[in-house]
Amino acid sequence: MSTSAMYFSAPAMAARINWGPYIAGAGIGVLSWIVFVAVNTPIGITTTIGQVSGGVASLAVGADIVAANKYWAKNALSLDYGTLFLVGTLLGGLGSALAAGTWRLETVPRVWAERFGPSPARRYAVAFIGGLIAMYGARLANGCTSGNGISGSLQLALSGWVFLVVMFATGTITAFIMFRPKSS
Repeated sequence: MSTSAMYFSAPAMAARINWGPYIAGAGIGVLSWIVFVAVNTPIGITTTIGQVSGGVASLAVGADIVAANKYWAKNALSLDYGTLFLVGTLLGGLGSALAAGTWRLETVPRVWAERFGPSPARRYAVAFIGGLIAMYGARLANGCTSGNGISGSLQLALSGWVFLVVMFATGTITAFIMFRPKSS
């Protein structure tokens, strides 16, 4: 076993479960309907991540400093639907990966190492910067992939459809860059 990856699998699961895009998409659509009916709000996760970061920041820098921040004052940490959705997303993804036998800890994914080298520090730095940019963009747009793309498009909002088109276009460009054949 490679030192950069440790695999954990459920012994009862002999075959790998493959969630096709149509089944996963239909599941997300049905989940969106259920959430609209149950809590009368669209699905989304970045506001809750912002709230959790405020809660963590208050432990590090003090509650008074966090309370003075306009964003965190407006979006204080609370145990609500968003928090449950965030925890459910993490636990559901982990449970699915464990059941499928595909969950693993990696310091540097194989695809990254082949393209950009095996340095964990470089991988973590780029992942952190990418996360900051994605979170900033999601807060700037007042929603993430779930909030703008899924919930927005299900409500037939033009902004949701524009978001999806731009997201898929940039994803395609990124995949082309990441997976293009190496020049000899």
